[in-house]
Amino acid sequence: MYLRRALIVGLSALTLGAALPVSPLSPASGATPDAEVITDWNRTAVEVVSVDARRPTAEPFIWYGFVSAAMYNAVVGIEGRYTPYKWDVRGPRHASSEAAAAAAARRVLLTYFPASRARIDAAYSASLAKIPDGRAADEGVAFGERAAEHLVELREGDGRDATVTYDRAPAPGVWRPAPPGNRPFANPWMARLRPMLLDSPDRFMPGPPPELTSERYARDFAEVKAMGAAKGSERTAEQTETALFFTDSLPQQLQSAYRERVTRRGMDIVEAARLFAAVNTATTDATITTWNAKLTYALWRPVTAIRLADTDGNPATEADPAWLPLAHTPPYPDYIGGHCASSGAVMAVLDRLTGGDIDLRVHSSVTGTTRAYRDSADFNRDVIDARVWEGIHFRTADEVGNRIGRQIGRFALAHHFRPVR
Repeated sequence: MYLRRALIVGLSALTLGAALPVSPLSPASGATPDAEVITDWNRTAVEVVSVDARRPTAEPFIWYGFVSAAMYNAVVGIEGRYTPYKWDVRGPRHASSEAAAAAAARRVLLTYFPASRARIDAAYSASLAKIPDGRAADEGVAFGERAAEHLVELREGDGRDATVTYDRAPAPGVWRPAPPGNRPFANPWMARLRPMLLDSPDRFMPGPPPELTSERYARDFAEVKAMGAAKGSERTAEQTETALFFTDSLPQQLQSAYRERVTRRGMDIVEAARLFAAVNTATTDATITTWNAKLTYALWRPVTAIRLADTDGNPATEADPAWLPLAHTPPYPDYIGGHCASSGAVMAVLDRLTGGDIDLRVHSSVTGTTRAYRDSADFNRDVIDARVWEGIHFRTADEVGNRIGRQIGRFALAHHFRPVR
């Protein structure tokens, strides 16, 4: 059945929805569908990107942004209520937005991850089995395919996997591969990737990190040395639990939290599509901005800074050649903190969408615990503290990253995903 629908061709311009008089407030067919197809395909995207393809670091945010934006356009193009993402096309009046969302997600994932075809097509078959056969489903599939094709066209030549070289020579303050793996700079191309919402990777570029000889650097240094050490740290048991809680994969951790929130609160397909599109495009751009700053400033990580403190020119720092952090140091520079930038973007979006009560339940597979957050400030505080207590970031990198992320999140809803007036 799904192959028949996926291969529909030759529909008229009217069927494909060139310019149809659809109400911007509600679908013509009656009750708005629930959000199951959105959460199902977000779960499939996670399985494809993070499990099958094993994309590293924060890169999954980019792919989740692509899939979420395509599904959002497929849904609001039929259901209305919000402005499409960089598109001005409306869908057929009686089309199935569920079929459209499934078709859009399938097409985007197959375009970029063809090796996962079996998983993707199995998910597609399961989605369409829940939708009655007929014209509404067929038109929904056709429109979803069109929404996906538009997204793919938007992303052509965007800089993915471009050759970007990190060639800074080791020097005091300059990043170099760190133990235990001494791995090279991961995914430097993300620093030059075309953003999804912003006009440039430089749009929210922060100023430089503190000078090595500054009091602020010395303060950051002393804190992470004392609080982030693997052995002999000054952390309490509660602080260690917080640190370990946020060593889980943030892209997967957040997607799971979104799905749980959408399902628990009974959100409909439109509100769910908007939430996923807004948070995932905002974190895409937060990731790009983060990597741009990392490549530009190339500040060394605490493990390197503490071991080589006798070279930094700051009399307030003292070297410890054997120091190790609680968590493994990621293979890219310190400034700015990507975990904190992405979290700030998400929290700013949720604040705007919820009026301040974010009601987010986040689970960590590392600690096996779940935390319930109602206030975005609490989440941001915990993430900032955690990265210091893990021993992998200076506090300034976390605080600046979180601030930049919040700016990007606010920008997302000020310029995109807005209610139709």
